[in-house]
Amino acid sequence: MPKVAQSHLDARRQQIVDAARVQFASHGFARTSMADIVTESGLSNGAIYRYFASKEEIVIAVCEQASDALPKALTVEAVKGFLEHVRTLAREKGHARLVAQIYAEAALSPALAEIVQQQLSAMRAAVADLITDDCPNGDAGQIAEAFVAVCSGYSEQLAVRGDLDPAPFARALMAILKG
Repeated sequence: MPKVAQSHLDARRQQIVDAARVQFASHGFARTSMADIVTESGLSNGAIYRYFASKEEIVIAVCEQASDALPKALTVEAVKGFLEHVRTLAREKGHARLVAQIYAEAALSPALAEIVQQQLSAMRAAVADLITDDCPNGDAGQIAEAFVAVCSGYSEQLAVRGDLDPAPFARALMAILKG
């Protein structure tokens, strides 16, 4: 029997994760069945279970592929661009709804909570690294904590309220950075 290339295996696994992401964003974790993921992916039940033993494993795989689209600088333009990117993902891919689902599920699943906590910690560290030494308050960690919280709040607002202008959130973030 010919050996299947790792690239093919990786592509099938990603196909399943992408299909699950679509279903989770539009129907939520609880209302998405394995059959829904099978249908969305175009693969068979056996193919899905070759890569994932359960829906929870798929949820974790989706969460592990979090975007690291934080701004590369903490300028007004970069922060606005970042929030506009978050808004576009929410509009076009249902990303804000997916993140809201992940946070809700993380409150119940210790395995998922650990991943989310690691991701939030990495986000805070990345933001703290961008904060210059001449920071008015001097505590990059606290400023990063607030920055990430406002960004998360914007995403949650997009999930619940729909398309929102990022301008007031950008102003709030810049105010946090200025102290």
